[in-house]
Amino acid sequence: GDVTLGLCLREERRRQIRQDACLDCCPLTFLLSAPMTVKEVLQSLVDDNMVDCERIGTSNYYWAFPSKALHARKHKLEELKKQASDAKQRKVSVEKTVEKSKVGREGTKERSSLLKQLQSLREERTNLQAELEKYRECDPDVIKAMRESNVVAKEAVSRWTDNVFAIKSWTKKKFSFDDSRINKAFGIPEDFDYMD
Repeated sequence: GDVTLGLCLREERRRQIRQDACLDCCPLTFLLSAPMTVKEVLQSLVDDNMVDCERIGTSNYYWAFPSKALHARKHKLEELKKQASDAKQRKVSVEKTVEKSKVGREGTKERSSLLKQLQSLREERTNLQAELEKYRECDPDVIKAMRESNVVAKEAVSRWTDNVFAIKSWTKKKFSFDDSRINKAFGIPEDFDYMD
């Protein structure tokens, strides 16, 4: 049939469902002469399980039984009813859990007193942890780690100092420069020496 180009996809789908000629065992070769939108509409109907499609040989056949949409709606309704029932059961279960958890948590004076005490103990703990952090640098483990890293750093400084003196010695022999000229050229301080 002819297809109005201005129809929206939803209107075209409704129109195609009503056209028994296109949906009742209609080969794709019949539809190829129609505009591209017909194939798109049919594909969207197949994707939504409103129309069935079967490939037989080189042709695609599309069909829809009048009761298919009714069965699909009934199935969806049953599914939604089951979801609603499950949700109601979960709600009842959660309400029971809430009621159980309220037992022993009634707003008594003793409970409110214990909650205040718990809060003050938590604040005291936070303050003590902050205080402990202040004295962390006095921790024996921290001091040991700092000493070990200092030894490694001192060894590295000595190694690089050896390298600088080796380069200065090589430069003196190769180019006959004196120490002050080499120090000036490479930005080496005059009092450069090994660390104690």
